[in-house]
Amino acid sequence: MNTRNVVTIVSMMVLVGTEVFAVAIAAGWALAGLLDLGDRVGHVLMGLFSLFAAWIMVQLWKRATSIEPLRARGARP
Repeated sequence: MNTRNVVTIVSMMVLVGTEVFAVAIAAGWALAGLLDLGDRVGHVLMGLFSLFAAWIMVQLWKRATSIEPLRARGARP
């Protein structure tokens, strides 16, 4: 296992994940407030946007691990 790449990817995922999920939750709250949709719809919007944020994080993980491999080259599984 290439620990340097693991630390790099995990650190990047924590940083980007915090930002992406904060934007998702804030967007759901803001839209519900601006359009006067109520708390329940606001929570549903936050959940939907959070699912989209999770999809973004999965795509980011796939791309990051393709660029920075977690296993050393030539290592056995």
